[in-house]
Amino acid sequence: MKRPRILIVEDEPDLQELLRHHLARERYDVATAGDGETALREAHRKVPDLVVLDLMLPGIDGLEVCRRLKGDARTSAVPVVMLTAKGEETDAVIGLAQGADDYIRKPFGVKELVARVSARLRAAEVRRGEDAKKVAHYGDLTVDSIKHEVLLKAKPIRLTVTEFKLLRHLVFNPGRAWTRNELLDAVLGPDAFVIDRNVDVHVATLRKKLGSFGRNIETIRGLGYKLREEPGGAA
Repeated sequence: MKRPRILIVEDEPDLQELLRHHLARERYDVATAGDGETALREAHRKVPDLVVLDLMLPGIDGLEVCRRLKGDARTSAVPVVMLTAKGEETDAVIGLAQGADDYIRKPFGVKELVARVSARLRAAEVRRGEDAKKVAHYGDLTVDSIKHEVLLKAKPIRLTVTEFKLLRHLVFNPGRAWTRNELLDAVLGPDAFVIDRNVDVHVATLRKKLGSFGRNIETIRGLGYKLREEPGGAA
């Protein structure tokens, strides 16, 4: 199993070594940096699973490092735990507003830091799992609820909001048969006032936009629709 990689950004050599030692004892893969520029270079060389970041650094300070990490698509999802000295709480709040996930005030106990790191790593793992559930793959088709886009053979398919919701519902439940009313509830909500045949219209336009791949949406006479359990056909 891959060990989580922790990047420690701390300019005080003794504290940096103390943190490295204790996190390595917890079976983390630990990298270190003594200034902001080195930290950014190291984070881009090998993206860490979490960054322990001191606010007061030579050159590029911790707030700017945090801003750049959170503004870069490669590292935006990496949790950042900031280390602050007494009197730096205002900067810590600014850091949180820029996307930092937590902060610890110096002096702190090593056990507290290790516990915070562990908690943030668990939270990040849960978040990744939740995000994974928002992206579905069905053969050559990808439905991404986070970006609200549909790709077929890596090419975008332009759908209306209703068509997108309908396709997403089917792709997340392949092989299951749905009545028209169930699809209406899933796509529009149970309180929407629409006529039953609207589902047929949306399915027809959705099939057309998907080309031959649209044949994977099967009609169940007298009931509704389902997506084949295994995809077939290509656009």
